[in-house]
Amino acid sequence: MQKTELLQGTLDMLILKVLQRDPLHGFAIAERIQRLSEDALKVGEGSLYPALYRLQDRGWIESEWGQSENNRRAKYYKLTKVGRKQLEVESEGWDRLCVAIRQVMQSA
Repeated sequence: MQKTELLQGTLDMLILKVLQRDPLHGFAIAERIQRLSEDALKVGEGSLYPALYRLQDRGWIESEWGQSENNRRAKYYKLTKVGRKQLEVESEGWDRLCVAIRQVMQSA
């Protein structure tokens, strides 16, 4: 399957979305995005970690150290209350953008 490039700004929204359910470490975040997209989206470390730091600086996520399923020390990220609100804002904006793109693509 061909990999799809992410539109600028969508990675933050995807990270917030996958953290909505439960805290995850970085590798698990990237893995979940790839799995949920049925391998269409692959997030590399060079994009993932700067995004995580940016989201943490904005107060949308927070982190704490824990043990991974491999018994390794890993930083786990979780959504904050402010992050949940931002996810709502991002989701609404995404929905509007999808409608607008669909309208253009279906025009004669």
